[in-house]
Amino acid sequence: MVVALNAIEKLSHIRSVHVATYQAASGAGAAGMEELERQCGEISRGEKATVGKFPHQLAMNVIPQVDVFTDNDYTKEEMKMYNETRKIMHSDIRVSATCVRVPVMRAHSEAVWLETERPVSLEEARRAFREEEGIVFVEEEADGTRCYPMPLDAAGTDPVFVGRLRKDLADDNGLAFWIVADQIKKGAALNAVQIALYLIDRDRKRG
Repeated sequence: MVVALNAIEKLSHIRSVHVATYQAASGAGAAGMEELERQCGEISRGEKATVGKFPHQLAMNVIPQVDVFTDNDYTKEEMKMYNETRKIMHSDIRVSATCVRVPVMRAHSEAVWLETERPVSLEEARRAFREEEGIVFVEEEADGTRCYPMPLDAAGTDPVFVGRLRKDLADDNGLAFWIVADQIKKGAALNAVQIALYLIDRDRKRG
């Protein structure tokens, strides 16, 4: 999410973000993926799904809980989105998240609504997403066919995919869009490599 937010932050300071995440089983590691696969098999055979890694059956279901609940009724995952977004962006941005586990094997999705200090036009936002390193902005085809990112297509790839860009009908300074990325690659492995390369380049330039 922060990769996409950064593109808009360069245009106007982001005051607040509301986000609903749709997090794949792989976010819970290999055990989460194995449980989803096993449950799908059990259900297809007419058997009762075995629940272990997740608090409820994930196959054919969605679970509006990722990690444990905290004292303010947000989960640790939701509070992590609040705290880490502010930390990474060095910003006073306010973040309110609802994190949901979905029966997808790999790649997380997010529906984002944000408010900027000034109205940002759709054309400005499109240009920012197109030009931001690490983002693939998914637009409609030349024949008008609507296209948007999906976890099935993002799995195993490096970029952050952004689509469904539109003005927020509830906020004159708001934008809404949809994000998909393979959190294993972009959120973990690739990020580590990119940070290392950044540090090496920074030290080289310092001489």
